[in-house]
Amino acid sequence: MIAEEKLNIRVARLIYQARTKAGLTQAQLAGLLGTQQPAIARLEDADYEGHSLSMLERIGQVLHRRLEVRFKLPSRKSRRQNPRKRPE
Repeated sequence: MIAEEKLNIRVARLIYQARTKAGLTQAQLAGLLGTQQPAIARLEDADYEGHSLSMLERIGQVLHRRLEVRFKLPSRKSRRQNPRKRPE
């Protein structure tokens, strides 16, 4: 569960940083997306769990950013702390 919480925090922070770097308020970004300001506030809330890829893609488009989603191997430290048998 902690990993999911960290991901939500990271996504919220990325949205906030991209919006503020573009010089937009939450209301302005909402207008570009055809939604309301409270929707942007929710997306920027670290406790929000409803981030969708389609909304993240739309945000990227209006902010002229490319959305990237990747699967990465866990760090060596993480693998030592949580060893799992890998499929053969």
